[in-house]
Amino acid sequence: MTAREDRDQSKETIFHFLDFNPRGSPPILLLHGLGADSTSWGYQIPLLSESGFRPIVPDLPGFGKSIAGHKHWTVSQAASDVAMMLRKLSEEPVIAVGISMGGTVALQLALDFPQLVNKLVLISTFARLRPKRFDEMGFLLGRFVIAHMRGKEYQAGLVARRMFPRPEQEYLRKELIQQILQSNEHVYRQAMQSLALFDVHTRLDEIRMPTLVISGENDSTVPIANQVELANGIQGAKHVVIPDAGHALIVDQVARFNSELLGFICPDQAEEL
Repeated sequence: MTAREDRDQSKETIFHFLDFNPRGSPPILLLHGLGADSTSWGYQIPLLSESGFRPIVPDLPGFGKSIAGHKHWTVSQAASDVAMMLRKLSEEPVIAVGISMGGTVALQLALDFPQLVNKLVLISTFARLRPKRFDEMGFLLGRFVIAHMRGKEYQAGLVARRMFPRPEQEYLRKELIQQILQSNEHVYRQAMQSLALFDVHTRLDEIRMPTLVISGENDSTVPIANQVELANGIQGAKHVVIPDAGHALIVDQVARFNSELLGFICPDQAEEL
């Protein structure tokens, strides 16, 4: 498998992205979660490329190798930058797929630039984050405080243990820690703040493209209730809850997730898996 790496300047933001199978169609935009980068999609890219699609996989501004050019990071600004990048890359609307923070960016992209998106896949994400239990509030508040007081190293370890608690997931913990450590610390804190304030639940009825919401049964980061609210707010959206899956279900339940993804974007090919 070959990939094309490029850097594209959108306003003041410099994107690093991978453009796999550039002759494929339709393009599939894959957006990673908080602290991660484009390599998060390593279990999906080969499948999509071999199935004839064109995965476009950026590091979001301030994460991975991308540079955030704006003074303050917000979900809305990230979506605007992604839209600028897409206009330069493809004349064809994309299937926008995002997990966690990437899901909020994909959702904002679909709301603000609907002409650029023809299908939407939202994973482990939300239209607004309103923890309903004390333990959920404690974890989110703790992440915010630790990010300011203890630095990225401690924060990375905390998040990695929460995402991948099982002993056999040690390699996933190490990989996530490395991704978080290479992100821009200032952007990381601003992104956390923007996610806490993110609220588009009153706009969900504007979504008109086919939408799939995927949740992990054991997600301990984004409450399932918030994901149900997201799915219920989008007319005709399909909601799938994957058993025994956590927040990072694209890597801890690869086969089931890939089947659901391919089944949504191309049912005929999914039947062949």
